[in-house]
Amino acid sequence: MAHAPGKPIDVHTWSTPNGWKIPIMLEECGLPYRVVPVNIGRGDQMAPDFLAISPNNKIPAIVDPDGPDGQPITIFESGAILQYLSRKTGCFLPADERARVKVEEWLMWQVAGFGPMLGQTHHFRIYAQEKIPYAIERFTTEAQRLYRVLDRQLAGRDYVAGDLSIADIAILPWAKYHEKQGVDLAELPNLRPWIARMLARPGVQRGFAAI
Repeated sequence: MAHAPGKPIDVHTWSTPNGWKIPIMLEECGLPYRVVPVNIGRGDQMAPDFLAISPNNKIPAIVDPDGPDGQPITIFESGAILQYLSRKTGCFLPADERARVKVEEWLMWQVAGFGPMLGQTHHFRIYAQEKIPYAIERFTTEAQRLYRVLDRQLAGRDYVAGDLSIADIAILPWAKYHEKQGVDLAELPNLRPWIARMLARPGVQRGFAAI
């Protein structure tokens, strides 16, 4: 479902799983936007100008010049941004309350568990200068458990909560890097086709390419 074009939304982001969520969402919704790179490797997220937009010094954050009542709005936290964009456009969040609750459950599952745990898994498996076996085992084991939860949810479904939703958009950029997290898709028969289905979408491809 495309939305009528308006003033571009500034997306302050970087090429990370959290950072890709919003360009993907904007591409899928057909909203105009421009990427404002925040190089987190260089520490750009600590700059005062970015702090004014994102009080937690984390990407992504947006500035929508055409916010509520036509006034600009700044939003940080990827889950909050996805929900806002859904309300703004009517895309990827059902009107039916039961269906909406299901989408929101899985969105919260991603932002509270799947993303943070996989972020720690990435850190200790790949980026930490000191390889700590306990931390690697702890977070890899939790990553594998979370993937099993997701695989069970996808049984008999094309998308996480039924129809394509912001839950899928939030989960995909993390699941794309399952190999880095020590997760073998051969043991997750429902997950492999879901990832392929999502990655085949032109809007998803453009979103990943935007940063």
